[in-house]
Amino acid sequence: MKFMITTALATLALAAPAVAQKAQPAPAPAQSGGLITHQPKLSGDAGKVIVELQDAVNKNDTAAIPAKLAAAKAAAKTADDRYAIGILHLKAANAVKDQAGMAAGLEEMLASGSVKPEEELGLYSALGQTYAGLKQWPKATDAYQHVVKLNPTSVDAVAGLAEAQISAGQPAAAVGLLQQGIKLQQASGQKAAEAWYKRAVSIAYEAKLPATAQLSRDWIAAYPSPDSWRNGIAIYRNLNSPDVEGTLDLLRLMQANNALTAAADYNLFATASAEQLNYNEAQAVLNAGIAAKVVDPASPLFKDTLAGLKAKKLATEADLVEAVKSAANGMAVLRIGDRYYGMGNYAKAVELYRQAMGKPGVDPNIANLHIGMALARSGDKAGATTAFNAVTGPRAEIAKYWLLYVQSKA
Repeated sequence: MKFMITTALATLALAAPAVAQKAQPAPAPAQSGGLITHQPKLSGDAGKVIVELQDAVNKNDTAAIPAKLAAAKAAAKTADDRYAIGILHLKAANAVKDQAGMAAGLEEMLASGSVKPEEELGLYSALGQTYAGLKQWPKATDAYQHVVKLNPTSVDAVAGLAEAQISAGQPAAAVGLLQQGIKLQQASGQKAAEAWYKRAVSIAYEAKLPATAQLSRDWIAAYPSPDSWRNGIAIYRNLNSPDVEGTLDLLRLMQANNALTAAADYNLFATASAEQLNYNEAQAVLNAGIAAKVVDPASPLFKDTLAGLKAKKLATEADLVEAVKSAANGMAVLRIGDRYYGMGNYAKAVELYRQAMGKPGVDPNIANLHIGMALARSGDKAGATTAFNAVTGPRAEIAKYWLLYVQSKA
């Protein structure tokens, strides 16, 4: 939303009317981005004083301009007089890079009553940009609101208004505008740049808005990558502090999307799995981290964990078969299903999750979530989608992240 005013203002000439004669128009000004498109006609009483102001402005006589500007304002009789004074005020301020003066000149033009409809968009755009430069955010917001009203499909105007509202302390409104800007670009057949999604997520996260999780999923859906997956899930975890169960399910999703990229990710995954006595999964995760050269077995972060796992007996499938036979309750069966999941035997995991479903003490939302996870990893999109859509309550948000994974698969 850049604007140029020097050319238009430098070539604008105002002619003083002859005494007792009707005001005559001066030569038309050069057009610049729609900022000025018509030539004002000066009144007989004010014309001479305004032309004196113009002479001082053209000579850049900064000492004389303030007094002549005040005199011109006092002499102004018509809308065109006020419009011409605003133009000259704007030109004088622009010459010395006085943003406050530029804003005043633009305000004077807009308030004059002489502005043409086709000029409003350029003037309000310039005013919004000027107030943004002055960090006068309420005024910048008001100007950009006019721009968006005049041109609701302008992505630049929506972006300008969003940034003004962020700085004015209106994060919810700003996020809504960024979403609007994304939709405008989609409607025109273009894909919004990833920066739009990141900006919306960042603002919502800082303000702890309820829409943050959905915005992070929108970002992942538009730009799936290890980075967006890792950060989108981290945002959800930071705002919601899920329990060990939920944390593990999100880390498993990160694993599925190759988003375990930091040593802390592997450490959290391994310790959470070990906390649920899923030593096979914990060891497998650390082995993967070592292979990826992210986990250093000798580092203090992993040394004790690896030593602890070394002292544990890792279960075999034969061990798990026996464990099912002696399982005391439904949760024990579900946990055995988790062990099969950690070993990559998704079909057997689903079988046990379904066996656990409906038993006393088993949360059906955890069971459905884990069924969906195992089906998703095995490639059963339809079955996984059905299971994830059956998840309600606090686990539903986690299920929505997993649904993104399912939808990303061919």
